[in-house]
Amino acid sequence: MTADPDLRLERAEIAAALQQFRPRRCEVGNTSAAAVAIAIGGREFDRRMLLTKRLDRMRAHPGQFALPGGRIDPGESAEEACVRELREELGLRVVESEIIGRLDDYPTRSGYTITPFVVWVGDRLDMVAPSVGEVDIVFEVAAAELDTDARFVAIAESPRPVVQWPFRDSLVHAPTGAIVHQFREVVLHGRHTRVAHFEQPVFAWR
Repeated sequence: MTADPDLRLERAEIAAALQQFRPRRCEVGNTSAAAVAIAIGGREFDRRMLLTKRLDRMRAHPGQFALPGGRIDPGESAEEACVRELREELGLRVVESEIIGRLDDYPTRSGYTITPFVVWVGDRLDMVAPSVGEVDIVFEVAAAELDTDARFVAIAESPRPVVQWPFRDSLVHAPTGAIVHQFREVVLHGRHTRVAHFEQPVFAWR
C-alpha cells in the first residue's frame, strides 16, 4: 500500500480498498433511513472529497458540516437516494454505476440510520452547483486534509467517546466526522475501523 494519500484516492485504489471491507448494516427500526455520498473527484493524483456546510437558517442541524445526502424516500433504494441527493444538493448528475462501495451504517441521536456511499465524480467538480436553499459552502477536501487523526473526547452525558475530525480551523463531529474518519481509515490506511459506537456532541442529539 502506497504511503501517498493522493495516490490512494484514485478510483482503482478506492475500489480495491472497499472490496476488502465488509460494511456493517443496522436495522432501521423506528428511525428514518438516509443515505449520504462521499463524493470524490478532481484532477488525477489531486482528487478531492466534497464537504458542505449547511445554511444557518436550516431547521435541522443549521450551520453544521455535512456530506451530501438525506432521507430515503418511500419506494427508493439507498443507492437511488444517494444519487438523487447529489443532484439536488450539488447539481452533480451521477449514475449508480459510479458508486464504488459503501461504509458502515451510522445510527444518529436525531433518529436517522445513515448509509454512506463512496461515489466517483471524476473531473466534474467544476460542475458543482450548490442548492441555494440548503448549502452555504462547498469545500473541496484534499487527500492530505482527509488524512488527519481524529480526536476522541469524553463527555458527562454519555459513556461513549465523542469523535471529532479536525478540518482546517474547525472540528467536524459525528455523524459526518465519524463517516469521514472511517473512510480515511479504510481507504487511505487499509484499517477496518468501526465507528458506529462513537458518540455525537450533545448539540446534535436533536
